[in-house]
Amino acid sequence: MNYVIIGNSVAAVGAVRAIRDVDQDGNITVISRERHVAYGRPLISYLLGGLISEKRMAYLPEDFYDKHRINLLLNSEVVGVDSKKRQVKLAAGDTVAYDRLLIATGGDPFVPPIEGLAGKEKIFTFTTWDDAAKLKAIAHDIEHAVVIGGGLIGLKAAEGLHLLGKKVTIVELADRILSAAFDRPAGRIVAKKMKLNGIDVITEETVVKIEGDGSAISGVVLKSGDYLPCDTVIVAIGVRPAASFLKGSGIDVNRGVVVDGCMETSVKGVFAAGDVAEARDFFSDTKNPLPIWPDAYIQGDIAGTAMAGKQKEYAGGLSMNSIEFFKVSTISMGVTNPQNPAEFEILTYQDLESYSYRKIVVKDNRLVGAVLVGNVERAGIFAGLIREQIDVTPFKEHLLAPGFGIIHLPKELRSALFAPFGKAA
Repeated sequence: MNYVIIGNSVAAVGAVRAIRDVDQDGNITVISRERHVAYGRPLISYLLGGLISEKRMAYLPEDFYDKHRINLLLNSEVVGVDSKKRQVKLAAGDTVAYDRLLIATGGDPFVPPIEGLAGKEKIFTFTTWDDAAKLKAIAHDIEHAVVIGGGLIGLKAAEGLHLLGKKVTIVELADRILSAAFDRPAGRIVAKKMKLNGIDVITEETVVKIEGDGSAISGVVLKSGDYLPCDTVIVAIGVRPAASFLKGSGIDVNRGVVVDGCMETSVKGVFAAGDVAEARDFFSDTKNPLPIWPDAYIQGDIAGTAMAGKQKEYAGGLSMNSIEFFKVSTISMGVTNPQNPAEFEILTYQDLESYSYRKIVVKDNRLVGAVLVGNVERAGIFAGLIREQIDVTPFKEHLLAPGFGIIHLPKELRSALFAPFGKAA
């Protein structure tokens, strides 16, 4: 059996391990357009900021590829898939045949058309190791950087530049940073901490023009007409599933590559996992791309299992984001900003002086979402309650307490959720 995996991040790793659990003899080829072995993408801000070295970027054992007998093709970009001939086409002109194919290409940065952007040198995106390396290489020439976008990518870029002592301004279109993952109070707590540490945050604004002579940048113009002097721009508005190379392949692509419960696409024998996939949401039958690191691994594991001839069913993606800024930890999971709040019971607690905030979202006595800022040590309990759709009525009054933990759960629930193998200890 010839297994081919396009992409070399966490979804690919999950798939490789799953394949080898079932099939120890098949050929596995992993093709990556990047030049690095699998690495921790959340670490790129620390690489930029000098907190870690390049040697610490890889998160797999050095012998991972040899141990799993993988033919690894780095710095090789796939430009097409011929699903009838069962071949992938490389930019260099070569083709690679497959019996089972996994698309795990992740996402590409979205760069909108901004007046004055073309031809400027110090404009960057920030999603890969090489993005961080490029920024670091010219860091001595950066005085003031403007980051367009106040999501997770933008904040990590700002953090890395701040660690280098650079002046940074974040420009965010929404009324708060982290608007997709957090609500207004949580976003404002993080913004307050960032401003206290010297990072400026401008909300309800966007960059409409980049000014400068030739390839140099002198500043940006905001929608309001305000002008911000700067010499570097980081575009961190978000990512789109990296699926443009699938045009003409017959594989259905909507917002992402559409998959079923086993992560198989519309073409038999072709699977997708990770940020590129459009899979079922945990709370509904709708399908969405979900760029979440742990979920990508789960999808890769399910896809790899199916590719090797066995079956697991995807339970659905549960949105979850975790990030720390200036020693303030934050986690969001599930439904945090319901479109129809009247249908939910929403409980909140906040202590702005200590940068502490909790939001609990309940529907039909089941926990469906949570936002934790400050004390996040027991976030796993909240995730377990959501996944298992537990009736929280007996202990709902304790959910907001900073000390909420296993002790507040009924004994039988503790055993069912947290005892080894689901058996009572």
